[in-house]
Amino acid sequence: MVDLNEVLSLPWRPIYSQVSAYEAGEAETSLGKWALAATVIFTVAVFLLEGILDRRQKRAYQTTQFPAELAKTVSMIDSEDSTSSDNAASVAAAKDAGAGGGKKEIDTHKPILPQLKTKFAKSQAYGLDKVQFSIFSSSYEVFESISFLLLGFLPKAWDWSASIAESFDWNERDNEIKVTLIFLVVITLVGTVTSLPFEVYSTFFIEKKHGFNKQTVSLFTMDKIKSLFLTFLIGGPFVAGLLKIIIWGGEHFYLYVWAFMFAFSVIMMTAYPVFIMPMFNKYEPLDDGDLKTRIYDLAGTLKYPLTNLFVMDGSKRSSHSNAFMFGFGKNKRIVLFDTLIDQVHDDEILAILGHELGHWKLGHTLANFVITQLYTGAAFYCFSLCYTSQDLYRAFGFDGEDRPIPIIIALMLYFQTLWAPVDKVLSFVMTIFSRVNEFAADRFSAELGMSSKLQSGLCKIHLENLGAMAPDRWYSKYHYSHPPLVERLSAMMAFDKKSK
Repeated sequence: MVDLNEVLSLPWRPIYSQVSAYEAGEAETSLGKWALAATVIFTVAVFLLEGILDRRQKRAYQTTQFPAELAKTVSMIDSEDSTSSDNAASVAAAKDAGAGGGKKEIDTHKPILPQLKTKFAKSQAYGLDKVQFSIFSSSYEVFESISFLLLGFLPKAWDWSASIAESFDWNERDNEIKVTLIFLVVITLVGTVTSLPFEVYSTFFIEKKHGFNKQTVSLFTMDKIKSLFLTFLIGGPFVAGLLKIIIWGGEHFYLYVWAFMFAFSVIMMTAYPVFIMPMFNKYEPLDDGDLKTRIYDLAGTLKYPLTNLFVMDGSKRSSHSNAFMFGFGKNKRIVLFDTLIDQVHDDEILAILGHELGHWKLGHTLANFVITQLYTGAAFYCFSLCYTSQDLYRAFGFDGEDRPIPIIIALMLYFQTLWAPVDKVLSFVMTIFSRVNEFAADRFSAELGMSSKLQSGLCKIHLENLGAMAPDRWYSKYHYSHPPLVERLSAMMAFDKKSK
């Protein structure tokens, strides 16, 4: 470790400039001991809290009685749908059949409630398997996290990396970035190995058991290889650039890091869907027809600069469905999963896209981007206030007296310790913010006159994806970024009633 006076003289050191070496040493010793104890206590406390919520959700999945509130709400949707003429239903059915042979599993022109009740037991069983797996996997993750902290895994991994670097005649002090890249390869491979059994079980046991997984072992393996390749290809230069900026940036390096992170975010948001996602899935233009025309008309009405409309072969990995938008400026694109097109009819797809476009029109997408940038700036500013604290890192096992603390170690320990409580609180706040935005986007679609179709579409997606029909109240508030189905349906019905 470098001498404290040397650390204080570094140009990027923003604090302690008016504190004596003795006083700073005493403060940092206390900080190091406090940080280790607090990290373990906080990790265990969060684990116990989330464990309580998991067990509440487990009990919710064990109930066999269909939720009365959901039954009442969906019966109103069925009642409203039944007022439409048989002729209109026949025309819609003909369109669906002509568009690709009809929909899978769900009968889109029959009442939804009986179908929900039929699949309720399957939904409960699927949710129960997932929450029990979550309890087990989270227990292991906490055990691994605390063990790695107490046993000093990061410092040991750094030492291994430094030894490898020495075989290439790369001195640790003069070649910190090269050693860091080796270190990242080591911990990435370790993380891949420890997480792989959980991914395999989730994909090939739980998802397959309940009829969702479509992946073969070879496809799963290729996905992992591609992901690792991209991690090293993109992550390596990113980390190297980040470290260079921190070293070069001086006292206010966090401002330059902030600008760098902003530029990287913009580049990745543009490049990821265009270059990276096609490495995993096939994107084909939506066939010409009524649906495509109506989507472009909807986008034009809202002044959404839609330039491309794709269908993604999500069914090659899973039967879960989705739709999303991406793009900057006047180059916007919409992607529909092929499973979504199979599960709902055209009017409902339009209503779902009305919801998604509502996020854009109401500024939710921009707000999330701005919040992310503010979060990044705050995190690195706080990091700048403490990242040269010697005893903070000594408490976690990095105790060499003849070398400085590697920046990557400082970053990782900071985000695992001092910033972890802030991150957890902000994560919960963002979950609440997301739920508020979902209600607002639902209302936006309803204001476009598509409320009933959005309601029926959400029910059918929920049905096909075996979504939770009776989630625990507190579990959903803590974990769900989207409100439970019954809450969304009730909110839209209340809005419709008020509008009428």
